[in-house]
Amino acid sequence: MPTDRSTERASGQRAEQPTAPAPSAPPAPSAERTAPAEPADLSGAVGLFAEESRARVFAAVVLGAATPAQVTERTGLSPKQAATALRRLRDQGVIAEGADGLAVVYDRFRELARSARESKPAAESYGSGDEQSETVLRTFVRDGRLVRLPAQWERKLVVLRHIAERTFEPGVEYPERTVNEKLRAWCEDAPVDHVTLRRYLVDLHHLHRRVGVYRRPATAA
Repeated sequence: MPTDRSTERASGQRAEQPTAPAPSAPPAPSAERTAPAEPADLSGAVGLFAEESRARVFAAVVLGAATPAQVTERTGLSPKQAATALRRLRDQGVIAEGADGLAVVYDRFRELARSARESKPAAESYGSGDEQSETVLRTFVRDGRLVRLPAQWERKLVVLRHIAERTFEPGVEYPERTVNEKLRAWCEDAPVDHVTLRRYLVDLHHLHRRVGVYRRPATAA
């Protein structure tokens, strides 16, 4: 049977055993550590301000609010609402906190505007050689399809000539079935059918018809 002394010694040894330290919570990310998530494009940045609280917080910073407390005071939002909106704007890189407090990162908007300009596709060229005709064709012809026939006769002539030149080789004879198939492709998304289109091309002498055979003349009409 253990003595009192041995019991005390054993209990003392148990008391002296080191205990494992409790796991500490991970440090909160700071503004210096967290890289801002860049909006994919200018529309993404604009989407930040679809929420009223973020728009109000951004406006407050633009007008000189340099601390979260000043933002809360000037926006009339609750501290929690202001902090949430401010955090979102900082995460997206449009607001940053420096030595002088909060400030708008105008360079971010310049980058987005430059990116939008660079990514804008070049205007499609239709090879007409005339800027006025190009403007008409960009309006009424897209991706090799007719959007609609213009109501104005001069514009209609431009579109019909373009269709004839892009569809039929000069001097080649086409049976009516082939002509219909080619013109039907132009009319897939347009409120005009291939028969109407064919009649226009014949009336304007872009196509000559004889015994069910069509031929585009070598000389432009």
